[in-house]
Amino acid sequence: MSKSIFSKIIDREIPSDIVYEDEQLIAFKDINPQAPVHILIVPKKEIPTINDLTEEDVNLIGRIILTAKKIAKQFNLSERGYRLVLNCNEEAGQTVFHIHCHLLGGRTFHWPPG
Repeated sequence: MSKSIFSKIIDREIPSDIVYEDEQLIAFKDINPQAPVHILIVPKKEIPTINDLTEEDVNLIGRIILTAKKIAKQFNLSERGYRLVLNCNEEAGQTVFHIHCHLLGGRTFHWPPG
């Protein structure tokens, strides 16, 4: 099985603009931003889709959300607002099959999304 592009970023095989890293997560700027701030928060554990999560991943998912909160504060989005997006499979827009959370901010969002 070939490595995902995110695993290659984690392993430093592909350069990226990293904004946060710890022992479980890495976060970097999206190369095709959909907002002035568009950060991808990626677990270092490769899990293809949300459907592949197990009970042992519950703390990892919580860590992703709390890390998004920390990064939002770092980018001065906490008061203005930001959006977190997790896509599952192709119809939902997932293009890299390694779970990740999109942190989007710096502009006004609408509901439903476009």
